[in-house]
Amino acid sequence: MSGVPDTSAPPKDYRLLVPRDWFRIDLTQERWRGQLKTFVDLQAEGRNVPAEAQQEAWVTLRNTAEAGVAGGALEFFLRPELADGSIMPASLIVSLIPRPGSLTPRDLLPVFEAKEREQERTSEVSVVELPGGETVRILTSTTLDLYIHMPGAVGYLVLAFAVPLTGMKGPMHGLCTSIAESLRWIM
Repeated sequence: MSGVPDTSAPPKDYRLLVPRDWFRIDLTQERWRGQLKTFVDLQAEGRNVPAEAQQEAWVTLRNTAEAGVAGGALEFFLRPELADGSIMPASLIVSLIPRPGSLTPRDLLPVFEAKEREQERTSEVSVVELPGGETVRILTSTTLDLYIHMPGAVGYLVLAFAVPLTGMKGPMHGLCTSIAESLRWIM
């Protein structure tokens, strides 16, 4: 038996290493709204955070989670980035896009490039090889989206990072890249 995993079979699950200081919310459970409220309350606790900023953070994060759930999101990770009374965190949404017999990342590259041009976003769109597989990578000043082609051509696992305060540069870019590179398929 060889040590090379069978990439023709679909994975049973995935493993992703996320630092312990990132708050995890399981979006597959009905209690995610309460978990999200707990995160916002914990970030505001003991700090001079205006009630309006706390409410704004809650609404923004709730809307992000709801949109994620509608699009197949499985998990929502939040990392506090406190600055100037704001509690808007860095975040990672992990989503599953099942597409049996799906196009390869190289086939999708022109589609994503056209979409970015239509939205007039300044972004870098490329295909990269990660340990989890061939990936479409879309990088903007504050976001990093990775569409990782799943083994067995059953679809894509999407890692969508957002870093609204410090931006996607320097250490945060390195951290997000390290998280993405930790992805392993459970076969």
